[in-house]
Amino acid sequence: MNASQVPESVRYCIIGAGIHGLSTAWHLARELKARGSGDGSDILIIEKSEAGAGPSGIACGVVRNNYFQPAMRELMAHSVHVWESDPEAFEYHPVGYLQISYDEMRADVATIAEQQAAIGYESVFIEGEQETFNYMKGIFDDWRCTGVTSVLHEKKGGYAHNMATVNALLAKAEAEGVSVVTGTLVTELVVDGGAVTHVVTRRGTESATIAVDHVVAAAGPWVPKLWEMLDLPETTKILLEGEIFELPTWEFWALQEGTLDVDPGYLMNNEGNMPPVVHVDADVPLYDEDNNLLVDDKWGIYYKPDFNFGGVQGGYMPYPVKRPWRDVAIDPYGPASPDFVVGTDFRQVWAAALSHCQERFEGKASLMSHAPSGGIGAFTPDNFPVFDTFRENVYVVADSNHGFKMIGVGALVAKELVGEPQALLEPFRYSRYAEGRLHPVSNSPYPWS
Repeated sequence: MNASQVPESVRYCIIGAGIHGLSTAWHLARELKARGSGDGSDILIIEKSEAGAGPSGIACGVVRNNYFQPAMRELMAHSVHVWESDPEAFEYHPVGYLQISYDEMRADVATIAEQQAAIGYESVFIEGEQETFNYMKGIFDDWRCTGVTSVLHEKKGGYAHNMATVNALLAKAEAEGVSVVTGTLVTELVVDGGAVTHVVTRRGTESATIAVDHVVAAAGPWVPKLWEMLDLPETTKILLEGEIFELPTWEFWALQEGTLDVDPGYLMNNEGNMPPVVHVDADVPLYDEDNNLLVDDKWGIYYKPDFNFGGVQGGYMPYPVKRPWRDVAIDPYGPASPDFVVGTDFRQVWAAALSHCQERFEGKASLMSHAPSGGIGAFTPDNFPVFDTFRENVYVVADSNHGFKMIGVGALVAKELVGEPQALLEPFRYSRYAEGRLHPVSNSPYPWS
């Protein structure tokens, strides 16, 4: 089958060729083969554009375990094993991860360190303002960040190159016999008798209808459109401390990432090696080098040297798009969007924050790249993923933009598709909202925490 052909019927139809769709296809093909119940030829991926055309293809690529929520930590530890299974193909760099935090976060991060130790995820936790400063000076001799009092140094994790990972997963899926049809839009999910029986597609002016046994909705920020096709709730009722709150099921957030145009080697550590990914959450006012106040509140950045992006790359806190999701233009996506690319405000704040953290970045604000960057993500009511079955045979993978680092979710979803419930996915069922089984909330300024 070529990239434009669709079959009349297929057992498993996966919508979306990003991290989750490709990982699910690859692992599902292997699960079917191992059981003697099928193989990759039973699986079709439908992609509206090209593999990696959504968030997976522009992701910063950070891989971390730093979550206050136990279920997220366990899920990420599982994903790290998948990253480590083929680091060369994924272009995965296991340099580690630094979470440097302000005092209000210290108890939360201490809990993370304790629970990482309990699951065997190697990390070092340093407490105290001077102790934190000294530890960071041992990594970067120009460290000068204020407003932080602890550091959690994860010895695993790091980052991966986005499209290299996408292409590796695509190759692995196709090697298992999975068919991938690109440039094809899903326009309807036909529900009959409680289940989806057919997927209707359009390529150019041509339409096609595919009979299906199972559907996996793994379309990133386009998942709300599939949710609507399934006639699922526009709002979600949440039980919290004995009260019921009702929120929109989907809200978009705009992601802010960019690159400082310097040689990636500019951010080596004291030994001249690639450093861990740096994430700083500080609670002191942030000024630019002309002493203009930019942020008078808590702020957070992350950054790393990245030869894929060609500089020091990272991001800042996302912001909510204050419109109903149907009023948000998802397409064109990412750097091609006229609405959701970073601007001067981001470049000023991110450059100032880099300088606040390390002296080597002083006077470098003019080197911020003006190449378009950014994107949007579809967030759930609590900003954590939903992995669950709807309409009897539709598995929804809604990652709430935690996605790229969660390469292992596809392996777990594949097992559930062949009838093996996965404990790691249980905390992410949609029913948690109505039942009040919510994830704990930290003091981080990021919605993901």
